[in-house]
Amino acid sequence: MTYPHNIPGVNEMLSLPAGELAQVPVELLAALQAELEHAGKQLKAATARFGTALEVRYATRAAEARRACGKDTGTVRLVDGDYAVVADLSKRVDWDQDKLAGIAASIAAAGDDPAEFIDTKLTVAERKYSALPEAWRKGFEPARRVGSGKASFRLEPVKTP
Repeated sequence: MTYPHNIPGVNEMLSLPAGELAQVPVELLAALQAELEHAGKQLKAATARFGTALEVRYATRAAEARRACGKDTGTVRLVDGDYAVVADLSKRVDWDQDKLAGIAASIAAAGDDPAEFIDTKLTVAERKYSALPEAWRKGFEPARRVGSGKASFRLEPVKTP
């Protein structure tokens, strides 16, 4: 598809009121959409490259600073010239669900409440809910809330045969 040569740039587009932007020809809207997608991909790649550069530059110093504080994760502050570098390494904990269920059963068997120690979130996958027999679905309905997300629109060229 050939796009018009007079495509406004992102800065120009930001200065247009949404009502005016909505009135431009659909070909121009499609060209703007393509430009924004391209710019988004470039920004994502540039951000990743920049993050990697900061990691290369500061990861070793940050790890040494954490070791000096006696910790493996968390936030440390480094000084580089006139700048403070805040280096954060978050802690990520994963639990083996089968083993945790066994521990919960042991706690319950001992007469204690596992909910004091273990968080449980009950959910029903929409696919499984849809597969339930009608009578069962009616029983689940009082616990089910359906909302909507943010509207999204995308322009795509019409494919002609």
